Amino acid sequence: MPETGERELPWWRNAAIYQIYPRSFADGDGDGVGDLAGLRARLPYLAELGVDAIWINPWYASPQADAGYDVADYRAIDPLFGTLADAEELIRQAHGLGIRVVIDIVPNHTSDQNPWFQAALAAGPGSPERARFWFRPGRGTDGEDPPTEWQGFFGGPTWTRVTEPDGRPGEWYLHLFAPEQPDFNWEHDDVRAEFESVLRFWFDRGADGFRIDSAALLVKDADLPVSDPEEHAFTDREEVHEVYRAWRRVAESYGGGLVLIGEVWLPDAARMARYLRPDEMHTVFNFPYLECAWEAERLRGVIDDTLRFHREAGAPATWVLSNHDVDRVVSRYGREDTSFAIYARQHGRPVDLARGTRRARAAALLTQALPGAVYVYQGEELGLWEVEDIPDELRQDPMWERKGRNPADPGRDGCRVPLPWSGSEPPFGFSPSGGSGVPWLPQPEAWKEYTVEAQAADAGSMLALYRQALRLRRELGDGGFQWLEGTPQGVLAFRRGEGFACVVNLSAEAVALPLTGTVLLASDELHGQSVLPADTAVWLRV
Repeated sequence: MPETGERELPWWRNAAIYQIYPRSFADGDGDGVGDLAGLRARLPYLAELGVDAIWINPWYASPQADAGYDVADYRAIDPLFGTLADAEELIRQAHGLGIRVVIDIVPNHTSDQNPWFQAALAAGPGSPERARFWFRPGRGTDGEDPPTEWQGFFGGPTWTRVTEPDGRPGEWYLHLFAPEQPDFNWEHDDVRAEFESVLRFWFDRGADGFRIDSAALLVKDADLPVSDPEEHAFTDREEVHEVYRAWRRVAESYGGGLVLIGEVWLPDAARMARYLRPDEMHTVFNFPYLECAWEAERLRGVIDDTLRFHREAGAPATWVLSNHDVDRVVSRYGREDTSFAIYARQHGRPVDLARGTRRARAAALLTQALPGAVYVYQGEELGLWEVEDIPDELRQDPMWERKGRNPADPGRDGCRVPLPWSGSEPPFGFSPSGGSGVPWLPQPEAWKEYTVEAQAADAGSMLALYRQALRLRRELGDGGFQWLEGTPQGVLAFRRGEGFACVVNLSAEAVALPLTGTVLLASDELHGQSVLPADTAVWLRV
């Protein structure tokens, strides 16, 4: 807490935000799928963990063609998860425990079952209903070829041809992701007004902010250039910033406690920083840090770049190791190549789980010691690994089918397996005893050693490390940052504020600690008080 007379900073500047993938967090009704009742029952766990906020992946009414990112109704809760009353009660109970609630919003596209899109299909070419989307005639003699050859983010083409009301093959509609996710036309006033209304709907119900997925794609070039579409046609067009300036005004009309968080996949810091201008978003996701290899020099470069461009933008940095779209950090750090790219997974390659766990523990302390906000993806605090051996017939991610069932790039199911809470066999307390369903994705038998129940009783567990780190990081506040120079190769060391230092040994050999002090927390057992083992981090009071 700030001293008397010191201005209290906005909560999101240094918050610990816990990401919840609702299908996989906790099942309250026993059908094998996580829901809001299960989440409410586990709120005390999150309070004890020490997080400041939760971010919930889409809970809206949806056919679930892409696990809820195909939204049919932005003002309703999918019956799979509960009701609108359940959501309101969840927000109320979370606030009672001092936990803020951030929810996903998906503005680029909707579900093909959305009433607007169904009306567009029925209305026919040239109609006002179709103007809210990207309907275009095809190329070729009879319009048999799509308007462009763009490829989708999930693989395959980005255009689907419709059958017109009279039964003839007709126009094509754009979908940068799956065919069940038609893209909105953000040049249309109806679209802009609708989403501002949706923001107000949830702010009125107590939501503390929105995480925007995917923030850079909304506005397209109406000329539909055939070449380089991602660079020129729909990524980070200037008009998209007008949208977020309007959203910022909506948030500010409710007071200063609300936050807009952008998922911005862009290749350079300068372009990302544009979203952090004072009248746009409050924070953006730090994907360069998430994707970086476990190498000291490369990590230092990413940290320097992050701090620099956020400082220039006047915005807080964010740090993230995992989320619902990427392989779990234990597996990534256990591979020979420890970098990551969302569309180039490395499934099937050897994973040293012991080495990956050791590095993930060290990375947790590095990440939580950095200035800014930190994100924790559910199960990260348990040291769970990527489940690569899900049977093909049980996979549900549309990327699996659209990318040709490639075993090396099977999609995102492996990081979405339901959490283990207790017991010695599946469902590990994820569902209540006597439930009628089995977990929607299979849990590894080996997770019996990684349940919350097992780790809560082990002072050396990953869960214990996260609880201690999240408690101690509160004392760091928004303090400064300074590298300690002259450290051994492969070692990162820095100070924060007065009297705190973090040292991380990313090398393959033990090294002498480059400074002395009282050990506050270490990711693994130290060799005495002056030697730091390989792949180990330590927090010091100096």
